[in-house]
Amino acid sequence: MNRRKKSNQILKARSKKANNKLSPKSKPKYISKAEREKLAVDSLQSLNSIYEES
Repeated sequence: MNRRKKSNQILKARSKKANNKLSPKSKPKYISKAEREKLAVDSLQSLNSIYEES
């Protein structure tokens, strides 16, 4: 592999990494199992309070 090809390969790899960092993420942020459980309990409590007021 000659020097020009190797340097172009390195530059392309760096530009791909930079573009990937700037691109929007399609995958949602990870929420731990404990955090999901806490969110579920909070939502159930809020629903119960709404029904009790009615």
